Amino acid sequence: MTTPDTIGALLDRTRVLVCAGAGGVGKTTTAAALALAAARQGRRVVVITIDPAKRLADAMGVTLSHEPSLVAGVGPGELWAVMLDTRATFDGLVRRYSTDAGQVDQILANRFYRNMTGSLSGTQEYMAAEKLYDLHSDERFDLVVVDTPPTRNALDFLDAPARLVRFLDHRLYRVLVAPTKLGMKVANVAAQAFLKTISRVVGGDAIADAIAFFRAFDGMEAGFRQRADSVMTLLQSADTAFVLVTSPRHEAIDEAIFFAGRLRDKELKVSAIVANRVHPVFGPHLDDDTIASGTARNDGTPLGDLWVNLGTLRRAWLSEQAALEPLLGHTGGAVVATVPLLDHDVHDLDTLGEIAALVASTPTPTPTPTPAPRPTARPNSPVPARPAGRARKPPPRPG
Repeated sequence: MTTPDTIGALLDRTRVLVCAGAGGVGKTTTAAALALAAARQGRRVVVITIDPAKRLADAMGVTLSHEPSLVAGVGPGELWAVMLDTRATFDGLVRRYSTDAGQVDQILANRFYRNMTGSLSGTQEYMAAEKLYDLHSDERFDLVVVDTPPTRNALDFLDAPARLVRFLDHRLYRVLVAPTKLGMKVANVAAQAFLKTISRVVGGDAIADAIAFFRAFDGMEAGFRQRADSVMTLLQSADTAFVLVTSPRHEAIDEAIFFAGRLRDKELKVSAIVANRVHPVFGPHLDDDTIASGTARNDGTPLGDLWVNLGTLRRAWLSEQAALEPLLGHTGGAVVATVPLLDHDVHDLDTLGEIAALVASTPTPTPTPTPAPRPTARPNSPVPARPAGRARKPPPRPG
């Protein structure tokens, strides 16, 4: 796939877009904005979110559930939104690969299965990958945008299909489901000893439920294995692109670099970076020496206060660019878009559309960061800059 020069071009040519990043960087909002941008470019898009903020559902005007909901008024394409339901997704797989209705009822009623779908580590991540594949195969959509959990859990999402295949190939699993001449009995003495030891910790009933589940599961492994292989193939295909969402904070950048490295280990790459809550560049036509000179020349005057503010804001921008620089070095060739600090929350489709326009278009060129002389600021100088990550709530609308 040719590297696009804008995220808008990336939205035109991919079929799966996976958004990943640390917690608190605006990843869910960015995923929704990317989906909206693609819909406005004419594509039929569905965005799947793992743990959405209620305000995002309110902004899109839908009630998020396991089934896709159509967001009205985004044309010329379509925008749908869906929230992952781990249990419902797993139930769907059981129904798909079971041999008969009795097997379905036996599994769905099993206590081990019910507990596993709600709390077993890795289940949510695998079901997220499964739901992605399901939506990708749905003829209603030609682009799936995935909002993953925070970065390290996103890696679990990528690894989940392979882990399932390894589990199905594990010797202990084969022993638990292997029939013998005496019927569906655990035949291996070593396995019996192991299970007795475990039952002392978790209880005999829990072990019995687990064995009953795996025996009921017998015969379905081929379908699950084939599906897991298909999911892995999709994630590694040229149809799938990865977008790193970050903010100009060192801890968020470190997480993004970590994720980029893990993708590289899997022979995958980051296609785009979205940096949220970045200070804009004030006075881009002025160099640092001019700012320092203006500050000194107007010292003690109201204009001097403005020069001090300008210098403060320029240093904030320089600091953020320096924080982002290492990530750019680890993701050479990735498209970069920045979303500036906004003075309002995302509370409806119009405000979500503002972010969509910012991330889909080519970023505005900015000066090359160079060390700036530090002007002497006077006490109580007004600095009209809001700290990164804080946003003023929008004023109430008339009527």
